[in-house]
Formats: sequence, C-alpha cells, structure tokens
Amino acid sequence: MIKNLLSIVFAGLVMHGACALAAEPAALAPASARFITLGTLAGPFPSPTRAQFSNLLTVNGKHYVFDAGDGVVRRLAQAKVRLQDIGVIFITHHHDDHTGGLGMLMSAAWDRNRVEPIHVYGPPKTQRLVDAAVAYYKISADIRIKDGGRTIPIETLWKGHDVPPGLIYQDENIRVTAAANNHFDHHKDAQEASHEFSYSYKIQTAERTFVITGDTGPNPATEQLATGADILFSEINSVQERKQILIDSGQWQKMTPQEQDRIMVQASKGHLSAQEVGEMATRAGVKAVVLTHLTPRGGGNDDYSAWAEETRKYFAGPVTVAKDLMEFK
Repeated sequence: MIKNLLSIVFAGLVMHGACALAAEPAALAPASARFITLGTLAGPFPSPTRAQFSNLLTVNGKHYVFDAGDGVVRRLAQAKVRLQDIGVIFITHHHDDHTGGLGMLMSAAWDRNRVEPIHVYGPPKTQRLVDAAVAYYKISADIRIKDGGRTIPIETLWKGHDVPPGLIYQDENIRVTAAANNHFDHHKDAQEASHEFSYSYKIQTAERTFVITGDTGPNPATEQLATGADILFSEINSVQERKQILIDSGQWQKMTPQEQDRIMVQASKGHLSAQEVGEMATRAGVKAVVLTHLTPRGGGNDDYSAWAEETRKYFAGPVTVAKDLMEFK
C-alpha cells in the first residue's frame, strides 16, 4: 500500500537544493561528529523541563537539524550553536511537535544575517510547510528590512523540498537515507491523494551510523534502515500514559467514543512500546539505543528509568533515556 501511494505522490519528482545525488555515493570525509538531543518530548502537551522533538548533528563543524519542535531555537542557543550557521534541516513528518519551531529557527538564522539558502527536506507537504512559514514570517522580515541591517527577502533563502524515500541528501560529511514508516497507517479512511507520510532517517558519517526512528509503529522499513547502526534514537510511547494525560487535561472527557477509539488506535499502532523498541533493536543488531520522543507524564513525573529497564528485557546492549542537550559521539 505504502509503495503504491509513494509511486503516485512522487511520480515525476525532481530533486532540488544543496545535495547532488549520484548513482554511486561519494566517499565521506573523515568526521568529527557529535549528536545532541535538543528536544526529547513527544507532543502535543508542553513541558517546563523538556523541549519538543529536535536533534542536532554536527560533523566537521557543519550543523544538520533533524526535526524542529517547539523550543529548538532556545536549545540551540544553550548548545552555543550560531543560528546563522543552520542551513540544512530534515523533517520526519508534519505533526507540530516536530515542526512547531521550524519557522522561528529559519527566521532567527535570517535575522542574524544568513545569506546562504536554508534547505528543508522531508515528506510530501514540506515545501508547503516552508512556503507557509515564509508567508507568516515575511511580515516581520519586511519590517526588519525597513529597520535596516537586512536586505535579502526571506523567500529567496528558505527552500522546502518534498523528497521520496531512499538516499535524499549527501555532502562531504554525511549521507542521509529516508524510509517511509507506518506512523499514519491508521488513517484508513484517507484518500490516496491526501495520505500523510512519515519518515525514519539513517545518517551516515565516515565513522558512525545514526538512525532516528521518528514517530512510527513497528515496521520492516525502519528496522531494515536500523540494521547495524551505532546508535538507534528511538521514540518510545506508553498508551496508558497518553490516555492518562488526556484525562488529566480534561480533553478525554470532551471526546466522543469514536474520537477516543481513534486516538487510542493511533497511540498503539502509530508508536513503539518499550518491548517493540527492544525487539527491533535486537533484530537490527544495533549497538546502542537512546530512548527519546518521550510520552509526557502527568504530575510533573520526569523519571523514565522504568521504560529503559523494560527495553533492556528485549535488548542486551546499552539503553539510555535521553534528556535535552545530551551529547552522543
């Protein structure tokens, strides 16, 4: 089903932007790489202690952002990254806990006199997302141009690219491969033309391979992508915790029974439990697992150690619960 939908959506698609994709990928330069979990919270509920989902990979001094949830700009500032140096961004899918900070990130880079394009790669509707951000932030940008100090219109710098699964980006430092996962497969009543897509990403440097599951349920494409990875950055979800926070917020009580059923299907089929993370990591032969995109918990509880212990029942390697601004090499 996914393959058929992809062939329809991506028929005639032409690659754009900063990457030049060759039939045989070029060799990557020796890398000094660090991966920072900027934001580690699943949405849509905010938290006073965690930003929503975002990650930074820096290789040989060049920065690459993977998802841009709310709080990404502040976390980059805390990581002492110059915002004007952000020019390559990858989006896994279009839930706002993965995109809510994208416009602000691009605007902050532009405000700091970035003159080179900012390229955003992702599944279908990524270009629409960037175009919408241009429309939103152009009002402010045009005023700042009148204020002085800037002359380049933001629409000439912000570039959105809808890319198909496969090798979607490469430069001298990294190679990025996307796989379509099943995060949105519960949209059974969706028409093919409006079907939403969600990606998992494999990022290769000369020495290391990182895989970001994005939001997904168990699926062969993500598992294959993760084969042999040095670190699997995996989402982890608790259906019961999701339900409880909806109850605590009063949202559950306002839903119809059909809405309640649908959100529980999404929570159970479109996400990964601790057992599913551990089993996938074992089958894929990854070296280490980092649990991230953590389901918000009620009462300010930020202790996810039990989730790591549950994952270790099914995976013998190291398991770490990510925190914002945690660094991996």
